[in-house]
Amino acid sequence: QVQLVESGGGLVQAGGSLRLSCAASKSILRFNVMGWYRQAPGKQREWVADIIGGGTTVYADSVKGRFTISRDNAKNTVNLQMNSLKPEDTAVYYCRADGGYWGQGTQVTVSS
Repeated sequence: QVQLVESGGGLVQAGGSLRLSCAASKSILRFNVMGWYRQAPGKQREWVADIIGGGTTVYADSVKGRFTISRDNAKNTVNLQMNSLKPEDTAVYYCRADGGYWGQGTQVTVSS
């Protein structure tokens, strides 16, 4: 069993930046795909970004060019750098890994 713990959420003004981190309790080398999802109030959870194997990254159109996903295999973390934040980015952000592993989420609130 692997635990994923997100951190780095908070309140930020529109146009600001936040860096989310997802720490795994075991080596993330076992995971080919790790990613981030988000869920806004009253909406379904949606995919944000994935990082695959050797480092290929893919993004939802809504965040492309503003968010950057990365992984640090030595520290067993996956990060999400979020720039130029918009109020519509407000959501609980979840880390996910292969095999259906999810973190508990971290709240991101962007004020206008």
